Amino acid sequence: QVQLVESGGGLVQAGGSLRLSCAASGRTFSRYAMGWFRQAPGKEREFVAHISWSGRSTLYADSVKGRFTISRDNAKNTVILQMNSLKPEDTAVYYCAADRDESTGWSLYEYDYWGQGTQVTVSS
Repeated sequence: QVQLVESGGGLVQAGGSLRLSCAASGRTFSRYAMGWFRQAPGKEREFVAHISWSGRSTLYADSVKGRFTISRDNAKNTVILQMNSLKPEDTAVYYCAADRDESTGWSLYEYDYWGQGTQVTVSS
């Protein structure tokens, strides 16, 4: 099994930046595709970003493209979501997820393991 723990959330002013980290444990972490999702109050969980097991391929939701960057360090069992130019509409609980099988990357249904989430609040 893979265990995921997110950290780095908090309160930030619009236009600011935050760096979310996802610490993973498990023997086969380096072979898992990883993704970030978010869920705001009253809304469904939505796709944010995806990175392949090799780190050579990434995918972003249109709403965050150009502002967010996903990266991974398999040696450190860590996935990062760097969030820049934050907007109030980015406010949500952000979840790290692991996919044991490479697929589309954007569907939450393909992910097998999830972290507990970390709150990001962007003030106007």
